Amino acid sequence: MPRFLTSSWVEELNAALDGVVVTVPGPDAGLAAQAGCFTVAQEVRGAPGGDVRLTLEVENGSLHLSLAVLDGRGSGNPEVPEPTVTIALTYEDAAAMAKGELAPSDALTTGRVRVRGDFSVLVAGQQMLAAARAGTLAHSSSTTY
Repeated sequence: MPRFLTSSWVEELNAALDGVVVTVPGPDAGLAAQAGCFTVAQEVRGAPGGDVRLTLEVENGSLHLSLAVLDGRGSGNPEVPEPTVTIALTYEDAAAMAKGELAPSDALTTGRVRVRGDFSVLVAGQQMLAAARAGTLAHSSSTTY
């Protein structure tokens, strides 16, 4: 069973996403999201392996995740593109959202997450992940926290 926010967890999730194609956001999305190529980063503080950045890269309907340990300046893997939007939150809140115990909208309205960048991309990224959920259910149920 993969542990949440570890490299093995990311590898297994990417395997679950392999071949899953989701619809590119439509004309109601912001300009960055409409293009179908954007990057959403979650900077998670207090993870068991240290602070990490989980990056979702979206390109024309395909999804790919990467994970980097953050250094003291907040930077991660230089090979990952600069995010279009970044979410900062605690490990506890990230785990609660992953388990479906905390809605992203509730986390945002109660100040449990901080967002910087293009907010429309955050919404589009959440919609795309929700659409890919069927392909990742088995992975989610085997994750340990």
